Amino acid sequence: MKLSLFEKKSNSVESDINIVLVLNKDLKNIEDKALLENLSFEAKDEELAFLPELKKIYVGCEENSYEAIAIAIATAIKKFQTTKYKTACVELIEDEKESLRAIVEGAILGAYTFTHYKSEKKKEVEQELIVLANSNLKTLLSIFNDATIIAESVNKTRDLVNRVPEDFYPKVMAKEAKRIAKENNLDCKVHGEEYLLKHKMLSMHSVGRASRHESQLIHLSYKPDNAKQKIVLIGKGLTYDSGGLSLKPGDYMVTMKSDKSGGCAVLGMMNAIAKLNLPLEVHGIIGAVENMIGGDAYKPDDVLTAKNGKTIEVRNTDAEGRLVLADCLCYAQDKIKDIDYMFDYATLTGASVVGVGQYTTSIMGNNSKLKCKAVKSATASGEYATSLPFNRFLRKTLKSEIADVCNISNTRYGGAITAGIFLDHFVYEENKEKWLHFDIAGPAFVESAWGYNPHGASGAGIRMTLELLKNL
Repeated sequence: MKLSLFEKKSNSVESDINIVLVLNKDLKNIEDKALLENLSFEAKDEELAFLPELKKIYVGCEENSYEAIAIAIATAIKKFQTTKYKTACVELIEDEKESLRAIVEGAILGAYTFTHYKSEKKKEVEQELIVLANSNLKTLLSIFNDATIIAESVNKTRDLVNRVPEDFYPKVMAKEAKRIAKENNLDCKVHGEEYLLKHKMLSMHSVGRASRHESQLIHLSYKPDNAKQKIVLIGKGLTYDSGGLSLKPGDYMVTMKSDKSGGCAVLGMMNAIAKLNLPLEVHGIIGAVENMIGGDAYKPDDVLTAKNGKTIEVRNTDAEGRLVLADCLCYAQDKIKDIDYMFDYATLTGASVVGVGQYTTSIMGNNSKLKCKAVKSATASGEYATSLPFNRFLRKTLKSEIADVCNISNTRYGGAITAGIFLDHFVYEENKEKWLHFDIAGPAFVESAWGYNPHGASGAGIRMTLELLKNL
């Protein structure tokens, strides 16, 4: 869908249909108030009244906030897409700078569909949303352009996550990274299993050992002139996770194509960061691996050695993402000096979903102020997040009698936190206060539409991270 921004006073703006966002306090002053009352219309999330004879779509907006406006415009866009109208217009409301970002991102994210595997393709009408502003466009164009870049990067990530394991495996992920690098003039290095063995990255290497697809360590670099800070983004790229020899039940394997969401989010972030020309040096590192079963599979009872020399007792091969991230964290810190901040992203634990629900990211780390800033950035960006605390008693549950650390805890409780504490073993002392772990297991992939997110991948993590980077 095409988006355009015009000044309201322009006489050249024409459209087939008008979209009207209705705040609760404005219901009494609506032009078609009596008709809407007869339809029992209320200014609530996802409440919509389509009046084709008047060429209007009224949509409820519970409050003047990013989330409410984005949900409202996404609801209207989905209805607009079911019509044969080619153009629709919507006016910015109240604080035009804030509502513009919400409308642009909500419209692009709400219009998203994934039809890659449909045998019959619907003929799509080329549609356009015209956004009308009272303000001078000079003050709004940069917001409009930035919001477009961010939302399109989220949709690009959704496409990658929704791809199935048969045609999206580690080498394909590396190919996508190279394509994004070429498009944005980034540096891209890809290392295979020979590199992992040579550099003693046996934790990551072991996870992918039984797969017919070779594991890939991907390193993207964005280095603008006069960068103010050096950021490292690390993603778990499990292109498929069967659970390994600790095999998942059959119904738990469905949707495991989404276990690459952290790695795909990093690809989306790198795409957006370059297009936004952020004044930061940013490295994106992805461990692309497939966790399968076979004669060469790593086993419960194995002891693996990570890149930093720490030994890991394997008690469950389905706790594999943390093994991949352990080596990626070490690789990042060995390769990149003077890091200012280091963030990792992973669909790491079902415990996070149990603890905070399927729409919320769990954020962990050693720096309380940084965690607080990340949660605030998530809220400002339209994503949901909360922080989970480390503590000394849960740290003890990862103790191994035969190795330095165990890959799962000896308690069934606090699983999201113990997974984060496991990763902390591979963060070097000088970076402890600079690191955050984002468990996106809940919101990354949901099998029912919510707000402006469709069935499947949501692109979780991208908007909150871009907002956080702007605020650091």
